[in-house]
Amino acid sequence: MNNPKEPLRLKRRGEDGNRVISVRLREDIIRELDRIAADTHFSRNELINVILAYGIKNIEIE
Repeated sequence: MNNPKEPLRLKRRGEDGNRVISVRLREDIIRELDRIAADTHFSRNELINVILAYGIKNIEIE
């Protein structure tokens, strides 16, 4: 067990490099995200982050 005199250290929300935003998605995209999330055992949030990171790294702007 932890030392009872040791303080409980908490980071403030948002200091983990993540930020909460709001975005609109079509229902069919949400259904597909949920299907893929269920198949891969990723949360919808994790899946969206993976897809966005891949897209940002691999986008070609013409």
